[in-house]
Amino acid sequence: MARPLEGTTVVTLEHAIAAPFCTRQLADLGARVIKIERPGVGDFARAYDTRVRGLASHFVWTNRSKESLTLDLKHPEAAAILSRLLDGADVLVQNLAPGAAARMGLSFDALHPRHPRLIVCDISGYGADGPYRDKKAYDLLIQSESGFVSTTGTPGEPAKAGCSVADIAAGMYAYSNVLAALLERGRTGLGKRIDVSMLESMVEWMGFPMYYAFDGAPQPPRAGAAHATIYPYGPFPTGDGKTVMLGLQNEREWQVFCDKVLGRPALAVDPRFDTSARRNEARAALRAIIVEAFAAHDAAGVLALLDAAGIANAQVNTMADVWAHPQLKARGRWTEVGTPAGPIPALLPPGASAADAPRMDDIPALGAHTDAILASLGYDAAAIGRLRADRAI
Repeated sequence: MARPLEGTTVVTLEHAIAAPFCTRQLADLGARVIKIERPGVGDFARAYDTRVRGLASHFVWTNRSKESLTLDLKHPEAAAILSRLLDGADVLVQNLAPGAAARMGLSFDALHPRHPRLIVCDISGYGADGPYRDKKAYDLLIQSESGFVSTTGTPGEPAKAGCSVADIAAGMYAYSNVLAALLERGRTGLGKRIDVSMLESMVEWMGFPMYYAFDGAPQPPRAGAAHATIYPYGPFPTGDGKTVMLGLQNEREWQVFCDKVLGRPALAVDPRFDTSARRNEARAALRAIIVEAFAAHDAAGVLALLDAAGIANAQVNTMADVWAHPQLKARGRWTEVGTPAGPIPALLPPGASAADAPRMDDIPALGAHTDAILASLGYDAAAIGRLRADRAI
């Protein structure tokens, strides 16, 4: 069966993570995504590292199933090529520097008269206006501005997330807004402008700590990998030097934990620990008791005790552990995609459906589709050769 977005064409002026993550998910659903890249260099994320058989880890993650068209956007003939592309496009996504797309005539207002059905999604660090509009906005900087870093880490030192959460948040909101705009266009026949900022995406994710600190109240303390306000809820060492994660949510679970896991049922009514608030206040003393009990078991033994007691738990997996995760393997969540360096494993996108399979095509080499795309726009071999000789492509 046809995938949901088959027949939809997306043109994207993108780099790094937020916009590529948005458009890769549109490609997963069957959209044709034409990625415009700088000749000879391409998306600068191609050069972030060489960890995947010489290719960059960020790039292979966010760019499968796309067509790469090299085009110097400053070349005099670039505007004509872009105009022809947009004549057949449904969506334009861009995360260029603030104002850059507008200077090239690619704002929604400039495009809408000629392309009334075109959806234009602009992704930026801080949005299209306001005093921060022109500030540089890398992922770590947005994690900081949004308050995320102030709530993450240990009491002695803040920490950022280990992956690009601000980019991911913006990419997800861009993706969902584009899907909504396509539905809306089905009713109205008209495209619309979408303005997604990384800051606003991350501040939305910070809703709990913000409301916890409402009206001047203290914000949640930094608690490492533990929960900031519930205890025991977080990592604990085991006798074999590994770490397990557990989480208690209520008094019933606390009583079961004391009886079935710690083997100390009387601890449940110890006045130091007999309410959630008291356990949180007496973290150090309670942690010492749990660590002593867990030291008698390896990680597998502790997890077995927690499972038998119905206490939520998890292993603290490394990346190598995740690649080999038995649940992902059992559910058949791995496939392969092609790359210029050969096939690599890839996780199927979340949201399994029996009706259709996600698109999982190759990660493109730089400019791999330039000639074919230009030919489809009416450029013959001589014209393409001239553009290449002139370094326009």
